[in-house]
Amino acid sequence: MSLNGPFATLTSGGDPSKPFSSGLLSSSVSSISSTSARHTSHISKTYRQASTLFLTRRLPEALSTLLPLITPPEPAAEHGEPAPVAQASRTTRIKIWSLYLTILNAIVELEPEEGKDAFGGQEWRALSNKARDGEVWEEVVRNGYHGVEGDVDADVVINLATLLLAHARDQILNQKRLEAYLASSTQPNLDVNSRLMSPSPARSHSRFRSPAKRASGASTPRDLNARVKILELYTLHVLLRNDEWDYAREFITMSVVLDEERREAFLQALQSLREDQEAQEKQEREERQRQEEQLQREIEEARRQRERVEAREKGRLEEERAKRAASETDYGVEDTPSIASSSRARPNRSTSEAASKSARPPRSSMAKSNGKAVAPLTITARASMVIGRLQSIIAQLGASLNSNPTLVMRLLIFIMSMLIMFGNRAVRQRVQRVLGASWAKVLATAGMGTKVSYI
Repeated sequence: MSLNGPFATLTSGGDPSKPFSSGLLSSSVSSISSTSARHTSHISKTYRQASTLFLTRRLPEALSTLLPLITPPEPAAEHGEPAPVAQASRTTRIKIWSLYLTILNAIVELEPEEGKDAFGGQEWRALSNKARDGEVWEEVVRNGYHGVEGDVDADVVINLATLLLAHARDQILNQKRLEAYLASSTQPNLDVNSRLMSPSPARSHSRFRSPAKRASGASTPRDLNARVKILELYTLHVLLRNDEWDYAREFITMSVVLDEERREAFLQALQSLREDQEAQEKQEREERQRQEEQLQREIEEARRQRERVEAREKGRLEEERAKRAASETDYGVEDTPSIASSSRARPNRSTSEAASKSARPPRSSMAKSNGKAVAPLTITARASMVIGRLQSIIAQLGASLNSNPTLVMRLLIFIMSMLIMFGNRAVRQRVQRVLGASWAKVLATAGMGTKVSYI
């Protein structure tokens, strides 16, 4: 029985030769294609805008423009709606994550004052800690690949490892992440039966599955080169930062990804890095030894300098002690040295006269022994005695002046006062009168003595 009339036209969509289901499927596919095209166009436009802002060093605007692409929408977060980047093509996805990691690297490299001015202190510290603590790796896996470590694109893994290698506080987390990725990333799954036998709910939610699952593996030269680059970062950089030299050599030797030529190149590079590190350690040891020797020489020089200062101080104290002893002697604490020095300062004549007087017995004893009167001294002997006494007084006065400079000042003050006094005419006349009267008395006394002697 055939269908004719308007019903047949309705069922066939206006064309009796086509079934009803075929028209419905074509309209659905066209609507999905247009929606996907609009979605891809929006992602590409947003990516280009963020790239332009980053190239002009407008980091806050570039980050705020890119965040909606890598963050799941909040209203649909409860239903497991992924971030827009998870629905993009592989090339666009890699570009978006690479730009995000590049922006983070530039933010971390900002000076503290620049970062605080651009983002604020708290936000800048949070973004910097995200790169230094490795939280960005977890963010990429969770928002872009549905939490599956092995589904992350190889180029994104390279950028993540490089970022942590440059800014992480240590490379332990980087090593663990790379090991987890290398262990979980496998070749593409070609088992069609397992996919056909999977339950319908899994197939119904296939649009929320990780996009990298549909294009994973190392079956192309580009994937192979990316895997080799990851091995290079892991074995020649991360493991060496953690001082895992033997494990790096063993990993390179046992790797199935590397061919003989690449394996030999890796081993040579590892040996070269080992030699460079040993040379650097030797240089550091020599530098440390040289600094220790320099410190020892400085300590020895400081000790010798201290000894010289102590010896000089000791000599100065001894000199002061000797001067103090000499000053005490000059002030008459010890009479014998001063008398000896004054007797040494006399001329030969006074010394001989003093010796003759000391050898000569006292007048009283001579008078008692002889019983006769002793003749008085002559004028010449008296004058010699007076001159000797004056010389001894002058010598003692010179020694006292040397030991006590205040006496010199007093003497100078006395002389100046005398000069000032004699500068007055009345004083000079009065002194002349006094001296004239005194000299007249002296002459009269001498004349009387001459007359008495003559008589």
